[in-house]
Amino acid sequence: MRRSGTKMEILKGVFKKAIFIILPSMLLAGYFIEPRKVPLGIFMGALLGIVNLRQLSRNVEGFLGSQGATARMLITGMLRLLFLGVAIFALIYYKVVNIFGLLFGFTVVFVLIMVEGFKISKKG
Repeated sequence: MRRSGTKMEILKGVFKKAIFIILPSMLLAGYFIEPRKVPLGIFMGALLGIVNLRQLSRNVEGFLGSQGATARMLITGMLRLLFLGVAIFALIYYKVVNIFGLLFGFTVVFVLIMVEGFKISKKG
């Protein structure tokens, strides 16, 4: 039960903090840089980062009871990365988003994951 609680703490912490960073960043980028592609890139980068974290945590939680890394775990991880790569490629190829906005949004979520993980590790 402790592991599930820790997972939920990290997810909630990342999500709450991401909202307070991403939304103002989108507004500022839309006002000062470019009104459509940069804010959408920031939003999509953050969304992809959060979805990636959620799927990764669900995969790890599902495999904790099994004995080590299995073929199913490997395939699931590869499919997750493939989906992420295809989504990023499509967004950039069809010029839906700005690549720097996408990178910013994804990086914010990545940094928040590290910060929340560090805070949880200090508690336990």
